[in-house]
Amino acid sequence: MNTPNCLETLSARFPKDFLWGVASSAFQIEGAASADGKGPSIWDEFCLRPGATADGADGQVACDHYNRLESDLDLITALGIQGYRFSISWPRVQPAGYGPINSRGLEFYDRLVDGLLERNIQPFPTLYHWDLPAALQNEHSGWADRDTAQRFADYAALVARHLGDRVSSFYTHNEPWVTATLGHELGYFAPGIKDRAVAMQVSHHCLLSHGLASQAIRSARGNASVGIVLNLSPVSPATESAADKLHASREDGLLVRWYLDALLRGQYPADVLEYLGADAPLTHAGDAQLIAQPLDFLGVNYYHPIVSTVTKPYSAARAGAVLTDMGWEVAPDLFTELLVRMKRDYDLPPVLITENGAAYRDKVVDGTVQDESRRAYIESHVGAVADAIERGVDVRGYFVWSLLDNFEWALGYSKRFGLYYVDYPTQTRILKHSGLWYKDFAAAFNRTRQLSGSAG
Repeated sequence: MNTPNCLETLSARFPKDFLWGVASSAFQIEGAASADGKGPSIWDEFCLRPGATADGADGQVACDHYNRLESDLDLITALGIQGYRFSISWPRVQPAGYGPINSRGLEFYDRLVDGLLERNIQPFPTLYHWDLPAALQNEHSGWADRDTAQRFADYAALVARHLGDRVSSFYTHNEPWVTATLGHELGYFAPGIKDRAVAMQVSHHCLLSHGLASQAIRSARGNASVGIVLNLSPVSPATESAADKLHASREDGLLVRWYLDALLRGQYPADVLEYLGADAPLTHAGDAQLIAQPLDFLGVNYYHPIVSTVTKPYSAARAGAVLTDMGWEVAPDLFTELLVRMKRDYDLPPVLITENGAAYRDKVVDGTVQDESRRAYIESHVGAVADAIERGVDVRGYFVWSLLDNFEWALGYSKRFGLYYVDYPTQTRILKHSGLWYKDFAAAFNRTRQLSGSAG
């Protein structure tokens, strides 16, 4: 049971200007896949491949957010939070990835941003959440082509000029590791390529495009804050064997250090480059400096730790661990250790926890969803963030993933992460028990902040 005192005790551990929010992404919730001039994305095309997604699911309708914008904004408002992280669909704004702007697509994001501001909710747009315009992939090799980095910078400038009078913070990429590794090495995600050398070149071009886009955004809007979002996990060897330790070091290198070293140290880790050998990306003089543009903030997406072993697939868990419906280990203590390690190893900018949440097999019973496991997951990870702050990490915000149950990429609609349950045939939304807890927690935080502000 969550008493007001428990909520206020936890909320009092955070600075009074800490920001609480929820997150989503365009392809996962918007639907309206070809409405109002939107072009196809690589995910639209990937979903057409037999066997690519669970049950042949696609994002044609998803949560119909495009057509239910106002009522969905009211759902965010009902949580009592201060921030909403969403992504902008590049092919909705610029159908071919370059050239003419689709004004009707931009108007949707005008309405989204204006609706948030009217409700006193700060918008945090992400410019790329995996839905590359299909034309760039089919005609120009997508992220494998260096020119895509410049096209992305042009698109970033376009969005910043248009929305920057109302939006103060922009993320460039969401999880470039996923774009590169899941999309171009393992082939689980769009565009479904399986080539490690291509994947590493893609990772470099994504990071290069971040640097170029950062410059373009700041040139278009001098007061804009710019960051990037990384998916990070602590990696530990399953055993003390030399093979598992080496495997863990390499996995940490490719997932964590590859991106943090490039962004915060201006170089790729030498041991990873040696391991990649001929698969290491081709770079140009000056690329490292472009990638290492100053970050106003760093977004961290955390879900689970990784137990690394040569005998099991990626994302193994410790024996006896509690698992989510994704098979991911619940380990809030290791979340704290990850954040502390980042502060220790890097000159770290302010951090926002841009995604954190869990999938469970939710059921509606008598009109309610009693998702106690998710509620406990969120509460424990909020506590883990408080622990990290108390150990000196500059964390300034926390966003639950996700606002709604949604299209979970290759897993289709089989996994539910939302604070709101979505009945897909009717598009009915139901606030889950975890959402009620988060709403009560936000209210407790606001009470605590008001009391601290009036004291003295």
